[in-house]
Amino acid sequence: MSVPESQDKKLLLRGSEGRGTSQQYGTHPSSSQRSRSPQHFGSDGNISPVSTSLRYEPQECTETDFLLPKHLYGSSRFSESTRIKDAGGSSAPAESVCCVVLQILVPFLLAGLGTVSAGMLLEVVQNWDVFQEITELFILVPAVLGMKGNLEMTLASRLSTAVNTGKLEPADEKWMLIAGNLALKQLQATVLGLLASLMATLLGWMAEGKMPLQHVMLLCSSSVSTSFIASLLQGIIMVGVIIGSKRFGINPDNVATPMAASFGDLITLALLACFSYWFYSLIDLYPYVLYLVDMLFVCLIPVWIFISLKHPASRILLRTGWEPIITAMVISSIGGVILDKAVTDPNLAGIIVYAPVINGIGGNLVSIQASRISTNLHLNYPPREVPEDRKGCFNPCRTFFGSGANHRSAQILLLLVIPGQLIFLYTIHLMKGANTLPSPLLTVVFLAASVIQVFTLLCIADCMVHCLWRRGRDPDSYAIPYLTALGDLLGTALLSLAFVLLWCIGDSGSV
Repeated sequence: MSVPESQDKKLLLRGSEGRGTSQQYGTHPSSSQRSRSPQHFGSDGNISPVSTSLRYEPQECTETDFLLPKHLYGSSRFSESTRIKDAGGSSAPAESVCCVVLQILVPFLLAGLGTVSAGMLLEVVQNWDVFQEITELFILVPAVLGMKGNLEMTLASRLSTAVNTGKLEPADEKWMLIAGNLALKQLQATVLGLLASLMATLLGWMAEGKMPLQHVMLLCSSSVSTSFIASLLQGIIMVGVIIGSKRFGINPDNVATPMAASFGDLITLALLACFSYWFYSLIDLYPYVLYLVDMLFVCLIPVWIFISLKHPASRILLRTGWEPIITAMVISSIGGVILDKAVTDPNLAGIIVYAPVINGIGGNLVSIQASRISTNLHLNYPPREVPEDRKGCFNPCRTFFGSGANHRSAQILLLLVIPGQLIFLYTIHLMKGANTLPSPLLTVVFLAASVIQVFTLLCIADCMVHCLWRRGRDPDSYAIPYLTALGDLLGTALLSLAFVLLWCIGDSGSV
């Protein structure tokens, strides 16, 4: 047997082994995708191999430097069964509408129930002494809940792209990447918790002209403790969801980001309420406990930095990943100021139960779309190159009726808003005792605010993700924090406007 023939047989055997692991996605990646260097078209139209290396060796590619080397763009784990490349270089998804809806619907409903539960909990705790005396906690609520978009959803989007591009296939690489990202997330949660409390303190001082030191320490201790514990719990759950999605052949782009938010709001808000209540009970007798708590979390920062430096992906994000999450935290805090003013206004009674719902649902839906667009760009386009129809001026119609790979998912996500919010509105009133139903006017203005919010966010996501890619930035790390923060701001502002309209008309919101 000649050497080339033996190499071909080895290559075929290796390709068949690869198909065994990739059948969970319903795909059959070619051996050239798994074990060969890139191929180029020659002047005669034939494919000429650049290298005959048969051994797969994962290259050191960081999250901000894109998940695939440049020569691998255009080849995909999904390429043979879910994508058909046309002559222009764009790709059309082969996922059926039913498949996309089913994969999105269940986590979407779970996330909605989580936000409904968070809204009901917030309605209860707003009457606690600590929330009545330290109203800056309401400013803190959107910022702390927004960390779900800053951290959990960003992690989910990065790991989903890593799964879809085969980055998690080597076991050693998989666990190093996961450990580095989790450590980085704990570091970011600690820093963001401190910054969110300081932002709430500053905004509260600007509004009232005073801020006692004990209140500042309570805000810091509550924010950091909540951020750290919630981030740890949700990070572990998120890794399990993504690995489970890969094992069961589900596209993690469709389920990971909403599952990250499914009960994230409820867990985070419950922790914030409990820590605030506990620290408030200690503020007079044992004030030093608040200082010790802050010092403990600050002392853990070097540990997370050390672990993050072990993996090149988290090492790069350790330097470059702060801009979007800090900016998003500031945007969410502005939404918190609006919520604080609305909650303390007796004419807008009842608004607080709906705020987590409209904010959470909008953020969940736009995160799915951003994750799908980002994965499509990673798989099919080299860095700084975008589809032809995205190179000109932005047109919102292309988001929903364009020729790209994700316009159909944008249509599905927008169509889910009205039936989903109707279910959640009815669920809220059932949890209140089922003695009343939402008034028709409340239903109309709430649905209108939700549709406007999601439509705007989907258009912004389409433009933002492509702009980030064109500028050489990884959308997985940059887009979702901005989008979820804008969702909080838009949702809170539109909801407040809707309740002002109800108050002007004299509608009580229930029948």
